Order: sequence, then structure tokens, then C-alpha cells
Amino acid sequence: MATFWCTEALPLAVTAMLPICLFPTLGIIPSQRLCPQYFLETNFLFLSGLVLASSIEEWGLHRRIALKVLTIAGVKPAWLILGMMTTSSFLSMWLSNTATTAMMLPIADAILESLFGDLESLKEKCKSTEDGDSEVINGQPTQMHSLPSVASEKQILSLEGMGAAEHADLRTAKEIRSESEDQMRLWKGFLVCIPYAASIGGTATLTGTAPNLILIGQLRNNFPECDVINFGSWFAFAFPLMLIFLLLGWIWIAFLHGGLNTRSCFKKCEQRTEEEAEAQALIEEDYRKLGPLNFAEGAISFFFVLYAVLLFTRDPKFVTGWSVFFKKGYVSDAVTGVIIVSILFFFPSQKPSLSWWADPKASNSPYVPLLSWKKAQEAVPWNIILLLGGGFAMAQACEDSGLASWIGGHLQPLSKVPPAAAMMLITAFVACFTEFASNTATIIIFLPVIAELASHVSVNPLYFMIPATVGSSYAFMLPVSTPPNSIAFASGHLMVKDMVKTGFVMNILGLLSVTLAINTWGLAMFNLDTYPDWARPLNRSASHASNSTL
Repeated sequence: MATFWCTEALPLAVTAMLPICLFPTLGIIPSQRLCPQYFLETNFLFLSGLVLASSIEEWGLHRRIALKVLTIAGVKPAWLILGMMTTSSFLSMWLSNTATTAMMLPIADAILESLFGDLESLKEKCKSTEDGDSEVINGQPTQMHSLPSVASEKQILSLEGMGAAEHADLRTAKEIRSESEDQMRLWKGFLVCIPYAASIGGTATLTGTAPNLILIGQLRNNFPECDVINFGSWFAFAFPLMLIFLLLGWIWIAFLHGGLNTRSCFKKCEQRTEEEAEAQALIEEDYRKLGPLNFAEGAISFFFVLYAVLLFTRDPKFVTGWSVFFKKGYVSDAVTGVIIVSILFFFPSQKPSLSWWADPKASNSPYVPLLSWKKAQEAVPWNIILLLGGGFAMAQACEDSGLASWIGGHLQPLSKVPPAAAMMLITAFVACFTEFASNTATIIIFLPVIAELASHVSVNPLYFMIPATVGSSYAFMLPVSTPPNSIAFASGHLMVKDMVKTGFVMNILGLLSVTLAINTWGLAMFNLDTYPDWARPLNRSASHASNSTL
């Protein structure tokens, strides 16, 4: 299964179903115990997040949020990169990383064309540079897809642009070429910052990316007594980590691609002022076209905030949550998510009119809920649901067959390595491996082994498992590493060397950020400096025996 997942010889979802074919027939685990692994409560939490995200996309709330943040951030290159990264990371906490990237890239394209002009014209100005820097793919010039509204907005701003063009003609060819090269670097910086920020933002919430949910499933499979990680406690740990890494990533990307260049960021010049005014006008015009917040967007905003607050406060561990009002262990994050999402299917998308109660002849608009089942069904990536289930099934079989213990026993020599060093090595290895394979498949393969390693060396399993899970989302170097990277690369004027140069340092910054987080507030939050009772072999075997009896 690991080979098929890494090579994608079969579709990932088909490989995930192999346990149903093979494990019962080979006498490893009966199907009655195997099949329920494909739809645990973890999958329901994931499903509720996806359905809520589809309702946000249905009513365009995500676009309103993005444009509002960009309006506040301004259009100075460094601050615009920060605004793009902040917006992308926030949206990817709740939407899929792929959907976030696909939405933000055209917005960035439209803004950049207002700032720097047409992409092809910019490339022409850089022609005198070395051929190796040419951004032509397979001999054909490529062009980004811009927003449908960009053309009309450019026409509106064309008169202002003419003055800038006239001013540009007064400069020498060397000055024009130098500035064009700076602008091209900035364009590349905008392209890479969006998918990178989406990958970083997805780690902040349990539902933000699949590996986080796989961690929960593996913990419940290997350590049934562990109740340390839930939506609230994960957010309290991962959100500060996301902010630190986002800040470091912004500084690096802005520095590498010229966003912190005083000539392109802080130098006052009439031409740049006019270009920035055009870009700011474009953003504000797009935001104005959305109109005022309508009833459906307001309702979705309310349920979105309610969803986040209820999940965060259910049992945040550092304070008493509202779950104490119910029977202990009965209400989980999955229950909370499904309750909120279920309301969307009958809550009206237009403000209800009660005038027809008094006047039967009064007009009554047709009833349309916030979300239809057809839309929700289209938005759910069932292949990922099956992939999660396949990972849980494989982990269950590894545990029952004794394979996990056997592997852990052969890793005993690693007990001589200091835990902090082992944690960094594990995280670095997972981050490198996920550059070539799906992050979901990577964490499915390695988490059971990491859990057994921690048990054999008497280290809190969370000390190894949490950094490895977060590190599996830190794939920045190659276009094939993540779907967001592929979308950015498909724009046509990013080269592999551009992503490798930026992504290599991003990987190092990510490793350092995770190491800082897990050894400071993570250590205190999860008591990682002690070996917990729930991880002891006696407790684990008793819990598994109880589950088998049930």
C-alpha cells in the first residue's frame, strides 16, 4: 500500500480499499472489525468541515473576506504579500488548501497586472537578460488566467495608466530592464506565497488538512485512553505556531523576491504612486461589486463563527468546556460539527417574510435553504474520506497482527538518541518524504511506526507524533508536492528552481518553528516531558481487549 500510495500506480482511494480485499482473506482481521474503520467519528468531523466550507463558497463569503483583508493591507509589495499570505492562511484553516489557492491566484493576478502591467509586456522588457531566466515553458509563452472583471476595470483605469506609461518612456533602457526584473521577481513571490500560506494555514485547525485528522484517528486506535487532543487544544497549540511560521515565511519570501527592497517598497515616485493607486482602486472596485452583506452571507458568517466557537470551547483542556453539561465521553467534536452543518440544510437563505400570515395575498418568495444536498454532495472529496479510512484500517491491522510492535522493537537502538534530536530527525524525514508523496499517504504510513518507536523508548508519543503530523504539511520545494504548489506552477512562469530555492529555506524555517513550539508551549500544554499512563503497554492491551469484546 505504501508503494502504491507513493507511486500512484493505482488511484489513492482504490489503494485505500485494498485492506477490505486482503486483510480478511489473509486472516489478519475480520471484516466486521475492519469496515467500521472507514467511517469513524473523525471522518464525520472532516465531513462537517467540508460541508460548511461548501456553503461558504456557495454564497461567496470567502471572496468577500479576501478582498476586505487586501483592502486593509494596502498595495505596497511587502504588505500586499503579507495580506495575500494572511488571507490564504485564514481561509485554508476552514476551506481546502486547493480551493483557497485556486481562488486567491486570480485575485493576485488582477492586482499585479494593475501594478506592473501585462505579464507578456513585462517578459519582453526582461528579454535582454540571460536566456536561462526566460520564463517560456516548452517553447510557448504562458499566460495566467485573470478574473473576468479585470478587463473592464483596466479600461476604467486606462486614462490613469497612460500618464504612467509616458513617464516610463523617459527612463533609460537599463533602468526599465532593471525595474522589470525586480517586478518579475515580485510576481514570482506573489505566486509562491499563496500556496505556501495555504499549506501553513491548514495546520492550524483539525479540519484544515487531512493529516491532522489522521493523527486523531491513530491516537484513538493505538492509545484509546488518550483524550488530550481535540479541536480546542489543537488550535491552542497550532495557531500560534502558524502565526510564527507565517511571519518568518513572509520575511523570507519578501526578502528573496524583492518585496523588502527599498526601491520597490518604500521609495517615493510618481509613477509607482499612480500604479499603486490603480491596484488599490481595482481591489476596492471588486469589493464594491459584491454589494452590501446580504442575509445569506450574514447567516453563513454567524454559523461559521458558532461552529468555530463551539468546537474550540467544547473541551479546551486549559479551562472547563461546555461538554461538562453532557454525559462524559458522549459529545465529541464530530457531534458538534454535524449539529451546526445540519442546520444549514433548512435555514433560509433569504430573510423570512411574515406578512403573509396577516395577508394571504402578500407575495412570498420561494424557500431556498443555505445549502442543498446536491451542492454538499458535489463538494465532498469522497476519495479523501476513503483514504482516511484506509489509513485507519491499515493501522488497526498493524496493531492486531503485531507488526507495529515488531517494527518498534527493531527501532530500539534509537533509544540512545536524545528525544529532542530524534524529534527533529523524524520531522525532517517526514517533511522530505512528503515532497514526493501525498502528505496524507505519508502520515498514514509513518504514524504507526512513530507511535511504536515512542513507546519503546518511553517517550510521550505526542512528542514525536505532533511534529511529524505538522511537518507532513510542510512541502514547499516541488510542484508535485501539494495540489496548491501544482496550481501555482501551472500558471506558467514559475520554474522548478524558483520553488526549490524558496521552498528549501521554508522547510528549514518550518522545522525550526515546530521545534520551538513543541519544546515550549506544547511541552506545557500536553505534559510532553512525562510518559503518560495511557501510553503504557498494559493499559493499551486492556483497552484493545475491551474493544475486541465489544
